[in-house]
Amino acid sequence: MSLSPDPSVIGGVSSPKFARVPKAELPFARRATRLRHLAKSSHLAPYLRFLADLAEAQQRVADTLGAADPLDAELVERNRSYRMPPLDRAALIASGSMKTALGALVSEAAKIDMPAAARAALEELSLAPESDCQTMLGQLSAGQVPEGLSAHAVFAAAALQVVAVRQAAAIDAQKLVPISVGTCPACGGQPGVSMVTATQHQEGARYACCATCATEWNEVRVKCLCCGSTKGISYRAIDDGSTASVIKAEVCDECHSWVKILYQNLDTALEPVADDVASLGLDALMRDTEWKRGGFNAFLSGY
Repeated sequence: MSLSPDPSVIGGVSSPKFARVPKAELPFARRATRLRHLAKSSHLAPYLRFLADLAEAQQRVADTLGAADPLDAELVERNRSYRMPPLDRAALIASGSMKTALGALVSEAAKIDMPAAARAALEELSLAPESDCQTMLGQLSAGQVPEGLSAHAVFAAAALQVVAVRQAAAIDAQKLVPISVGTCPACGGQPGVSMVTATQHQEGARYACCATCATEWNEVRVKCLCCGSTKGISYRAIDDGSTASVIKAEVCDECHSWVKILYQNLDTALEPVADDVASLGLDALMRDTEWKRGGFNAFLSGY
């Protein structure tokens, strides 16, 4: 484990855009491609390939649903004035689109090669009462995985992402305003990781990446995404002999939490969800320390 400052905070863009919503084509196909690439050199290859298949299933479901309708303009303005996100996660979970997406995702996922335990969980999810499914989706949207249901949660989270990302893509990013530290301005969800961007004209800006709707929002470069402290921040990385780690754990001595930070400015191929899972070794490194993981990723719940 290496302990080091973050020298790349020097320089960079001075006034980045506050928020970036998902593009119309949605991130699932790109995520699948990244997962397959990562699987080529990872001891997690079977699971990464499974997640790649699942991401392709998500893309197919999203394509079937089509683009979401824009949110009501008055609602957006009202929520904006009260510093509230425009997407209501509870309403999203109770919507007809959510029910349709979950059913379609279960059907698409059934075509994927997977271990027997995962298939049993998928079948149980397909037979679960709607009320139970909504309860699970509510917990996932709040950054929690129901105890004993990590395998079920993978499929439910995949469906939730389709609906949330699809709706976030219909939002005008310029209408979004800061809510609170570590809170997505689009849906109120929590981040999975943060990323130092390589986007042209915004190089070096840091964005937190929502684990639910994939919206990204700008945060101060050296700042805890869990408590907001700018004190006691340091970085941990796996010492693999490279001169610069592209994924680190940003740790906070104030609240004793940590969140991964991905340096896309050093590796433009990095993808928030795929590389979070593929860097499980960093989670293993941090597991027996005094810090608790603060970023949420339902696809890591079984590890």
